[in-house]
Formats: sequence, structure tokens, C-alpha cells
Amino acid sequence: HDALPIYERLEDLKPLRQLLAGGDVLSPEHVRKARHALPACRIINGYGPTENTTFTCCYTVVDERELIPSVPIGRPVANTQVYVLDPFLQPVPAGVTGELYAGGDGVARGYLNQPQLTAERFIPDPFSGKPGARLYRTGDLARWRADGNLEFLGRLDAQVKIRGYRIELDEIEAVLRNQPEVGEVIVIVREDLPGDKRLIAYLVAKTSEKSDASSLHLRLAEKLPDYMIPSGFVWLDHLPLTPNGKLDRKS
Repeated sequence: HDALPIYERLEDLKPLRQLLAGGDVLSPEHVRKARHALPACRIINGYGPTENTTFTCCYTVVDERELIPSVPIGRPVANTQVYVLDPFLQPVPAGVTGELYAGGDGVARGYLNQPQLTAERFIPDPFSGKPGARLYRTGDLARWRADGNLEFLGRLDAQVKIRGYRIELDEIEAVLRNQPEVGEVIVIVREDLPGDKRLIAYLVAKTSEKSDASSLHLRLAEKLPDYMIPSGFVWLDHLPLTPNGKLDRKS
């Protein structure tokens, strides 16, 4: 029993009244599993870069229908402001993807002995009348949902370029995650031969059924252009994690 990963040891969590998750993207499948196993527990998805001190936003899971296509990151906590901005630092409408900026009392002073990086990531807050107020540029992509909650869409630097095409890995993962037999997924770029970049999808099955590559390829072709379809699909028992529980992409 003790050898099981903590996220599989639901019996240990039954005494909890509240469960806060943070540190990495929260899987809808794990939330559903936890809600069914822990019906008396309040589950909260917390989002926040270290540069804005612990949590920036929180979302309390109420309705499982709200977990599609991903678990929202919610709304800003007290004394915190968040903005979804375009490259010109203008707010984008609800439903439109932009970069997430965070402001308020939690914003750090900057990076120790790194003035250039501090200047790049901590910018004057154009929406605050408070002297010296700054925003932290998170590098995360997000959009406002119609219900007023924020949806996390991945990292700005998760965009890759293959054969001249710019590709959002998170977009491919989202389509794969919506396949009925797929529980978890990560798409990476492999370059086993110099100059030969390929997209590879690593999948964890939700059910006992594991579709073959040709079946997945055909279904993805209905949603994605050809250059965004992985050339390989690898089924794993579980995705590798770092010692502190984050997804280990390098592994």
C-alpha cells in the first residue's frame, strides 16, 4: 500500500474536509476519481507562480461538467488582480487566448541579482493608479470562460516549430485527452536524428482498451492539420513524475 503513488492512495485522504491541489496542471480524470472516492471533501484547484507568492487564483470544483476540456484555475484570490493580455498589453475578450499577468500584494520584488530578467518579467502595472505597482508576466496562456473563471491553456514557450510550422503542443494534448480511452497524455518533440524533429504522444489509458496508432491518427485528422498529428503513439502505465510530483517531461 505504501508503495503506491500518493494520488492512488485515496483511502489516506478520506479524513480530509478540504483538498488543495497545486504545482502542476490538474487532471480532470483525477478530480473525478477524487470526487467519487471523497464525496465529503471540498476539492480546490490552486494556480500561482512562485513570483506571485503561493496561490494567485483558486477554483472550487462544484460541477464535473465544468471540468471539460480542463479544470479551470478560477478567479484571483484576495488582494490580487489578474489580466489576460495581448502582445500590446491590451485586455482580450472572454474566450480569446492571451498571456496571463498577475498583480497585487503578492507580486515579488524581482529575481535576486538578475536585473535584466526582473525587468523582462516584472513590468509597470498600466491598470493600477498605485505608484510603483507592477505586474508579473507569467508566460502562461489563458482565457476567460463565459462563467467568469480562468482556463489555463499551457505555456507560451510550449510552442515549437517543425518543418516551418508553429505548433502548440497543448492543443494536440487537449484533442487527445478528449478521446474516450485516453486518461493522461503528453506530447513532446523528439530529435533522435539531428534535424529530424518528430512529434511523439505518450498516453495513459483510461480504460482497458488501447487504440492502435492508425485509429488515433484518423480521429486526430478530423480535428487537427496533418503537421500537428504525432508520428508516434506510445502507451504507458503512468506518466513519469519528479520526486515532488510534477510531470517529468525530460524523463
